[in-house]
Amino acid sequence: MSTHGTPCWYELTTGDLAASQAFYGGLLNWTFADAGMPGFTYILASAGGDMVAGLMTPDQPMPEFWMVYFAVDDADAAAAKAKSLGGGVHVEPADIPGTGRFAVLTDPAGCPFGILQPLPGGTGGAYDQMKQGHGNWHDYASADANASQAFYGALLGWTVSRSYEEGGAREYRVLNTGGTDFGGIGPIPPGGRGGWTPYFGTPSITAAVQTVADQGGKVLLDPMEVPNGAYIIYAADPRGAVFAMVGGK
Repeated sequence: MSTHGTPCWYELTTGDLAASQAFYGGLLNWTFADAGMPGFTYILASAGGDMVAGLMTPDQPMPEFWMVYFAVDDADAAAAKAKSLGGGVHVEPADIPGTGRFAVLTDPAGCPFGILQPLPGGTGGAYDQMKQGHGNWHDYASADANASQAFYGALLGWTVSRSYEEGGAREYRVLNTGGTDFGGIGPIPPGGRGGWTPYFGTPSITAAVQTVADQGGKVLLDPMEVPNGAYIIYAADPRGAVFAMVGGK
């Protein structure tokens, strides 16, 4: 069965690996290990025995952010198709030993995302909507929802399962891949930025709010109830990288 279009990995670009490990370890109960890549420090985060995210320091100063990777059947073909659809290739397709073939792309709005052609055996357990500390949901903030939907739909085969109004005239389109809702497209919030934001699962949003504050982060969106009785927050880590969390009250 093809996993094309399914979220599969989360990667934090950070200028301080130790500080980021301390923050997310305390917040999400992650453990960390060096991936052992020659000449390059790449830290792997795990939750409940599954590898769920990677942390890396860039070669040159740049904004710190979370990037989402999506599985594809053919990384080279997907990179070429992204360019034909008005996107770009930031990192050309290359092999990761023992993992698969990856590339870093930009969509027509200039927002980065990753693709991974996994080795046989699936995409691992980073994205699992039933597990805490794993990727559970994904938001894309767009200045042009129709254009964003068209690009990602053509590239990754996504459909929109439904849409609804939130906060008055703010339309939110729920994205579906392989019969499963996994994220949504909404407008760019006032003072916010376009692009992807991953949600990580937590048992209690109330407790997460306190932990974010205790560890030097900042809650950007107060707890808000969403369908199915869950609650979400948007937050920034102490170094400014934005992420979201979803869980019970």
